[in-house]
Amino acid sequence: MLINAVVTILILCVWIMVAGSIAPDLVILGQSLAAWSVLITVVGGVYLYRQLLTFLRARAHPPESQPTKSTGPFSSIELERYARHIVMREIGGTGQKRLNDAKVLVVGAGGLGAPALQYLAAAGVGTIGVIDDDTVENANLQRQVIHTEEGIGTPKVFSAKAQMLAQNPHIEVKPYNRRLDKEIAEELIADYDLILEGSDNFETRYLVNKIAVAQQKPMVSGALSQWEGQISVFNPARKGPCYQCIFPEKPADGLAPSCAEAGVFAPLPGVIGTMMAGEAMKLILKTGATLTGSMLIYDAQFGETRQIRLNKRTDCPICSGQT
Repeated sequence: MLINAVVTILILCVWIMVAGSIAPDLVILGQSLAAWSVLITVVGGVYLYRQLLTFLRARAHPPESQPTKSTGPFSSIELERYARHIVMREIGGTGQKRLNDAKVLVVGAGGLGAPALQYLAAAGVGTIGVIDDDTVENANLQRQVIHTEEGIGTPKVFSAKAQMLAQNPHIEVKPYNRRLDKEIAEELIADYDLILEGSDNFETRYLVNKIAVAQQKPMVSGALSQWEGQISVFNPARKGPCYQCIFPEKPADGLAPSCAEAGVFAPLPGVIGTMMAGEAMKLILKTGATLTGSMLIYDAQFGETRQIRLNKRTDCPICSGQT
């Protein structure tokens, strides 16, 4: 605005000088033409000085470039959204495209599924399936951070979908409001590249593991109890152990109580669930070292982690026949 005012004054002064030249005897505003010449010189100098400063500032601090059009598979908004991935050498545009093309199934939209779903969605995993037959309860909100109080009574898969799309509308979320059972498990898992297994019962874990091995698909598995969480990656294509190699039989009643029975430290599912999302994304990106054939155990009470090696069992009923 200041520059506009200077330009206006300059034009007025020039007009006065022209009028004085045409009518030399005319006294304009009580000043001689010499005085107006000095004024024009001062005003013009101020204007040129400010223009020079503006030019030098622009050279020293160029504005951040903003994407204005679609480049490849991503819109300008998506390029900006995923910029912190794209600038990473291990990910880049190619890696982000892999995430965008990936299809991930999350079994369970509870403690482990909640943070895993949020980070998969935020990171731009293109198709995310979530299966769960439960509804949101008040007791879930202490740790299942994808759900809100307004969602109480809503099926968890629909509550999760709403929050995921609110976070990132550029992905596709497929909710399955039912329990994963033998009737649909094989066909459903066949539609996805890998599985995040975050259910709270051994029957579902055994079922997912069996089909994942048969279809040669990676399974990221997590579990929780009170202060302790564990995470592993079972990848049949790497010829490592499967879930049933490590847990050949369901524990006796009372030995592995549920979260409802034993309780769980609120941030713990967030830690393990986020790590599950990280392992899934590394599998998609084909980068880094995953927890294939290993189990990471995290003790939230004492801030300790330990990692143990998992071995394949030659007599495993699920994977022993695979070479």
